[in-house]
This record gives sequence, structure tokens and C-alpha cells, in this order.
Amino acid sequence: MRDVIGTTKYLIHAKIETNGVAERPDAVGAIFGQTEGLLGDELDLRELLKTGRIGRIKVNISSTQGKSSGAITIPSSLDRVETSIIAAALETIDRVGPCEAKIKVERIEDVRDAKRKFIVGRAKEILESIEEAAPETQEIAERVKESVRLEEIAEYKGLPAGPGVRESDAVIIVEGRADVLNLLRAGIRNVIAIEGTSVPKAVIDLSKDKKTTAFLDNDRGGDLILKELLQVADIDFVARPPQNRSVEDLTRKEVIKMLRSKVSIGPASIKLRGKPVPEAAPAAEGEGQGLRRLEDVISGLRGTLRAQLLSEKFEQIEEVQVRELKERLPQASNVKAVVFDGVVTQELAGMAAERGVQYIVGMRSRVEAVPANVRVLTLDDLRKLRYRR
Repeated sequence: MRDVIGTTKYLIHAKIETNGVAERPDAVGAIFGQTEGLLGDELDLRELLKTGRIGRIKVNISSTQGKSSGAITIPSSLDRVETSIIAAALETIDRVGPCEAKIKVERIEDVRDAKRKFIVGRAKEILESIEEAAPETQEIAERVKESVRLEEIAEYKGLPAGPGVRESDAVIIVEGRADVLNLLRAGIRNVIAIEGTSVPKAVIDLSKDKKTTAFLDNDRGGDLILKELLQVADIDFVARPPQNRSVEDLTRKEVIKMLRSKVSIGPASIKLRGKPVPEAAPAAEGEGQGLRRLEDVISGLRGTLRAQLLSEKFEQIEEVQVRELKERLPQASNVKAVVFDGVVTQELAGMAAERGVQYIVGMRSRVEAVPANVRVLTLDDLRKLRYRR
């Protein structure tokens, strides 16, 4: 590693085999000669060597029983894609000196990993040796901590992930690398990204062994990914940001809040798992009166854009504008039912569950994961139940 130039990002490791006796100069000559003009002027090895973007090519080769074999190491300060192209070009070399030859790339090593590990380890030592930061330096300290978290992004079977995915008993599934970075900023390390619309096998396997939370954008793309996850993976909880917000855009406080308000997968999600949903059972005699009351209230609220909070006896506690419901509901107590002229969202269902609300009734519902102990109903649902009572 000491011989590698300071700007090196990657090391290409390859093995070489020939069917005759060959020496180091033969291999180096073949590398430059047989790749010349192959990749154009921008990726010509001689030019890259002159400008320092490719370091000194190392070839260790030895001969035995009339054949030669060895290892090739090429330092690169190019980006990941360009380095991969150079590595692939090596495998086109078929002769070294007078001998037929075969070169196979074994791996591309990210040299910066070793540097990151040193930085993190050394930073911890320095942190332990200094006094606690004064209050006026807290902002600087937070920036340093955030930089370290960004360096901690790792991979799990080719997917962007936090360093805590392997050892944690729980895992959070997000959509992309930017979401992983944002959760690392918030101090959450047991996170993994799907990186696409198709759920990878690695994520499916993880969900079977760990408590799994799907934390997806609150848009159509997030809805489609959630449906697939519920069909192919074992999802225990669902968390969603506010409508039309992305996980990568949330602040640390918002991330923590959304994850704390996650909801467990309930009966409404069984259909998404590919299993039939049992038809709703007729209401019991006592419950039937309550459902009739809920139908009366929701029918009366239709077109008003208002909401009512109902007591244990389904009597009105308070009536507010629908737009004020999210602000008012967390402050209310002894509420058995929330009825309003609007759409029941996943966020509202989660808030109702937190407050011990048993019924939340709206004109329509977009809830995919019903919280435990909460019944989500629409006006149409109540009408259908009326005919079955």
C-alpha cells in the first residue's frame, strides 16, 4: 500500500497465466501494446500513466514446467466506471511475448476503505482524549459526526446499507442510496436500500430473519414498492413520510418521528400479500348501534369539510375543520371515534392508533397497513355493513 500513489482510489487485481515461459517485461509490453487504441485517447494507458491517473503497473510472474503464472496490480485514480473499463480491457489480452495467455480480473479494491477505517478509528481515539466540547462548538461537532456517518455507508450483498444491518435484530428498508445516507445522518445504522423497483433476494432473506420496517416515499412509486414488499417479503411495520415527501428530504427530527409512528401490518395488508381477504363479519348487536351512529355522522358531514371527535358513547366531543384534524387529534383525550369529510391516510390512521381511537371514518381510505386495534371505515363500508346487520 505504501507504493500506491496518494490519489489512488482503486486497485485492479488480476491473475495471468501463459502456456510458455514469459517474464515481467513481456507482460507489461502486452498490456500496453494490446490495449493501445482499444478504448480511445481518453482511456489510453500510456496517456493515463503520463498524467498520473494510472499508477505504476506491477507484475509478479514466475515460471515452472514450461508455463508461467502470476499477478497483476494496477493503481487507478479514475472513477469506478472508468476503472472497471480498464479492468475489462485487460481480459482481451491473449498473447504475452510468444506465448498464448489468459488474464482474469479477480477483484477491484477500493483503497479508500482502509483510509476510512483508519479515520474512524483515529477519530474515536482523539475524541476520547479531549474534553467535552463547549456549548458553542456543538454545531461544529455535529458536522464532524455527520461526516463520519456518511463515511460509514457500506454494502450488503451489493446493496447500499448502514454498517449495523448485519448485527442488528431489526432492519429498515428504504428505496435508494440517498435514503440510506439521510438515515445515517439521523444516527440510524440498520438500514438497507432496495435500489430499484424489484425487491432483491438479499432484502427478502433479511426480512425473514429480522424485524423489518418498510420506510418508503409517500408517492406512487413508494406505493408500488410497498405492494411488492408485502407480496414477497415478511414486513412487520410500515412507516411513511408526509404526503408527497421523500425519505431523503426529511430532517433528523422528522425521520425519528415517522419511525416512531410506524404501524404494524394489519388485516388490510393481507390482500397485498397475495392472500384472500375474509369478508367483513356482521356487526354484533352492541356494535351495530355504534356503527349506525357513525353512518349518521359521516352522512351529515358529507360536503362540509369538517370532522367530529366522538366519545365512548359516540357523542360529539368537538367539531373542527378537516385541515385542523392533524393538529387537534394528538391533543384530544377519551376519543373513541374520529369521523370526517375527507380521505383517511396512513398518517392519520397511525395518529389515531397512538391516541387509542377505535374507529376512524372518512369518505375514502388510502390506508394500506391498518394499525392494530383501529378500525378504518368509509361511508361505503358502513352502508354495506348496514345491509348485513
